[in-house]
Amino acid sequence: MAAIESRSLGRGRISVPVVGLGTWQRLEAAAAAGRHRELVDTAIAAGVRLVDTSPMYGDAERLLAEALDGRRDEVVIADKIWTPSAQEGVAQLARAVDWYGGRVDLMQIHNLVAWPTHLPMLEDARARGLVGLIGATHHSAGAFPELAELMATGRIDTVQVPYNPLQREVEQTILPLAEDLGLGVLLMRPLGEGRLVRREPSPAELAPLRPFGVTTWVQALLRWGLSDPRVSVSLAATAHPDRVRANAAAGSPPWFGPEERALVERLATAR
Repeated sequence: MAAIESRSLGRGRISVPVVGLGTWQRLEAAAAAGRHRELVDTAIAAGVRLVDTSPMYGDAERLLAEALDGRRDEVVIADKIWTPSAQEGVAQLARAVDWYGGRVDLMQIHNLVAWPTHLPMLEDARARGLVGLIGATHHSAGAFPELAELMATGRIDTVQVPYNPLQREVEQTILPLAEDLGLGVLLMRPLGEGRLVRREPSPAELAPLRPFGVTTWVQALLRWGLSDPRVSVSLAATAHPDRVRANAAAGSPPWFGPEERALVERLATAR
């Protein structure tokens, strides 16, 4: 398998492979099957180096820390603050710092919840070396004006937003602004929360994408997002180690041009 391409995350301060591992619902599912360590080990072996988690994701943070026992320095941890309470925000950061060996590489304000409250706390934590980068996330296009407002302050390094052939609102403001400001972009929901993979195109429909290394519809969707150079990392969540390897294979060039992206869009809207 070709090496996964790396891109800058946060004004060049961290370089990471373009395929990351999401943990929403999936890490707990892997743990229930006794496979969360195997999942993380397989991701690392496949070249995946960024793992995204959150207090919102049940027990995922603790399970990730457990799975990384002895391998913490091999990954970039992207965690989140998710609470309206300033006091609980401090506690969430403290727990994450403790779980992940004294630092969190990227700490994001999840869904912009109480960001004016949490941002000064995270800036102080960054100054003390507890946090590397600061980011913000939101899943809803209705919140993008507020996210753009925060981006324009120059106080954050990354954003995490949904982007797939059926959700392209970020193309209007967020991606151009991130490019102008030099912010890293983490792509959530590359598979449309599963909607895009319920029915897969036929091998004949995918045939024009084979020269790009695409053998599955999931790889086509991942490569669609990563073919936008403004995207730093695409977060693909899975509980299955074998799927991690296939996902990682989507992270190396050649990238789609306009015709290939248009083909994926047509196939996606036909599902």
